[in-house]
Amino acid sequence: MIVTAEKNEKVANMIFATIYPLYLNRLEKNGRTKEELNQVIEWFTGFDEDKLQALIDEKVSFRTFFEKAEIHPNAHMIKGVVCGYRIEEIADKFEVYKQCRRMEKLIEELARGRKMEKILREEKK
Repeated sequence: MIVTAEKNEKVANMIFATIYPLYLNRLEKNGRTKEELNQVIEWFTGFDEDKLQALIDEKVSFRTFFEKAEIHPNAHMIKGVVCGYRIEEIADKFEVYKQCRRMEKLIEELARGRKMEKILREEKK
């Protein structure tokens, strides 16, 4: 599927605090924990638990969330399909949408029981 400017804008304006509990609920149903969710988000964005909670309390949009993030240098290694979109085919001009889908891919892998060391991508040596 192709990302449109409208779709990117819709996601960019969504409030992270409304989506975070949905991520958590999905993971807890699959036997994973809030700590694991926060670990994945911290790896991807650089937000520790306190900063993450502050952003939730501020009710920031995904746009603001990703603008404040320090995306991990290995984020380019996150590939695959999420919600019908192949991450590596999302145009760079739709940066918020791409980052959102990358984060969702990590959360999906966590929910499916993938080992944390596989989720938190490392460059091969």
